[in-house]
Amino acid sequence: MSIFGSMKTAVSGMNAQANRLGTVSDNIANANTTAYKESTASFSSLVLPSSAGSYSSGGVQTSVHQAISQQGTISYTTSSTDLAIQGNGFFVVQSSSGQTFLSRSGDFSADSSGNLVNSAGFTLMGYPASSSGTASVVVNGFSGLEPINVSQNGVTAVATTTGEMEGNLNSNATIATTSSTGHLPSENLAPVTDDTNKVSVTGYDSQGNATTFDVYYTKTADNTWDVTVYNQADLVSNPTSGSALYSSDPVGSTELDFDDTGALTSGGTFDLSFTSGSTTQTISMDMTGFTQVATDFNATGSMNGQAPNPVTSVTIGKDGTVNAVYKDSSTKALYRIPLATVASPDNLTLESGNVYSANGDSGVTVTGFPQTGGFGYIQSGALEESNVDLATELTTMIEAQKSYTANSKVFQAGSDLLDVLVNLQR
Repeated sequence: MSIFGSMKTAVSGMNAQANRLGTVSDNIANANTTAYKESTASFSSLVLPSSAGSYSSGGVQTSVHQAISQQGTISYTTSSTDLAIQGNGFFVVQSSSGQTFLSRSGDFSADSSGNLVNSAGFTLMGYPASSSGTASVVVNGFSGLEPINVSQNGVTAVATTTGEMEGNLNSNATIATTSSTGHLPSENLAPVTDDTNKVSVTGYDSQGNATTFDVYYTKTADNTWDVTVYNQADLVSNPTSGSALYSSDPVGSTELDFDDTGALTSGGTFDLSFTSGSTTQTISMDMTGFTQVATDFNATGSMNGQAPNPVTSVTIGKDGTVNAVYKDSSTKALYRIPLATVASPDNLTLESGNVYSANGDSGVTVTGFPQTGGFGYIQSGALEESNVDLATELTTMIEAQKSYTANSKVFQAGSDLLDVLVNLQR
């Protein structure tokens, strides 16, 4: 056995315990870091060839592992942009240099531009919602992702593009004709015949101004009804008999034809065309939901679009949908937050800022939406705590200290033996 060999073995033992103490130091320092995953040092022996009469001491080496797949305790906060992942998955975040990483650190807040950024300076990424409020995911990459912006300074107005009405037209109604007591609505003369029905529906122009439309339903023949629509803003105040009822022509009209069972056979779809400022706006109307049976007239309807409406808050659902909540309590999907994972999360490469990057050992990154394909869900107003157990770390620290001291004693013993050997020549 070589004295130098035993001393080198002791040095490797001290280095190994120093590495172990280093992981303990990191763990204790990050015991309160959001979503921090504890590190542990594993030991493996280094064996040198030995003969029957001579033993060659080897050494020990360490490898460090992170318990990334072990979830920490969830604690609740008062901020809706604090996010915790319950179950499998990582947030996709981006550094200031544009590099993409994975992270479970969800302490996000809006920066000066309205982007959600966590305490380490990484921006949360998501897919923008389409006009229908849905988003699609790229399962094997990060293309299409953009910073999630929750700025609440905007005021949104949406122009009306479609409208629909449905109800019943009384099959026993009188066929209307022009007479001394009134005119057909299509003639645009005052007064309108009593044998007609009128309802109103409201839409919005491109600036969010409300526009109300007067819709007249008049039976002009058996199983045939005339529908005429005027812009209520054009209604003449106190028109005289025989004069124009509206200052402009109808903005739309259609003829509804029914069969003997009261089912609509033709008509019902047409366009309303009206002027908003210097722009002509068109609304596609659908009245195919009307029936004609022997009961009272009734009509209901709606138009899409939205008046100017400021954003008052932002909510984030368990499925990752980021919704803007407007002053009138309506909501609109803005983004959807994806989650990403790898086959072996514990083998991800740890980077500064409590983020991870994939490598050959961790496997390929797979992206999907929360609550789908084995992914967990997002809890708004909550944070994942560190999974470090202080009692365990303090115990490990004492063990590392004692082992380091023992190895140093071996080194000291070897040094003393060398002193004896050197002093033999005196």
